[in-house]
Amino acid sequence: MMEYLTLARVLHVLAIVIWIGGVAMVTTVIIPAVKKLRSKEEQIEIFEKLEGRFSLQAKITTLITAITGFYMLHVLNAWDRLLDLRFWWLHAMILIWVIFTIVLFILEPFFLHKIFRKYAFQDPEKAFRIMHRAHWVLLSLSLITIFGAVAGSHGWYLF
Repeated sequence: MMEYLTLARVLHVLAIVIWIGGVAMVTTVIIPAVKKLRSKEEQIEIFEKLEGRFSLQAKITTLITAITGFYMLHVLNAWDRLLDLRFWWLHAMILIWVIFTIVLFILEPFFLHKIFRKYAFQDPEKAFRIMHRAHWVLLSLSLITIFGAVAGSHGWYLF
């Protein structure tokens, strides 16, 4: 049973590295580069191609993260940690996962893609600025969560 727990941890960390690393790449490299392109058509086309490829990767890694995370909570019988503020990072991990899952599986395909496209053609600078800020917020929350999870899982508690 321990080898499955170890495998779950390894897959969990790898999925998060790929997922949040991709968010960091989009936030710090792709969006700034796309914003510097001259034509709005080129900005929209290139951004949608690049983020579209990452979207599938993010969906797969968030699913792996969920499966392995809930598996570890179950195997470790650690559900009571959700009632203890010392494990705030567990709540943060679940919250980050919920936010990204809603964005990736519901908001982006059904609403955000159409809304972004509409506003990007009207005012690309404003559309990319808003989207960039949203990415920075999500990336910042994700990095705080990762910091807390690594520190907390090694016995460093804030409370």
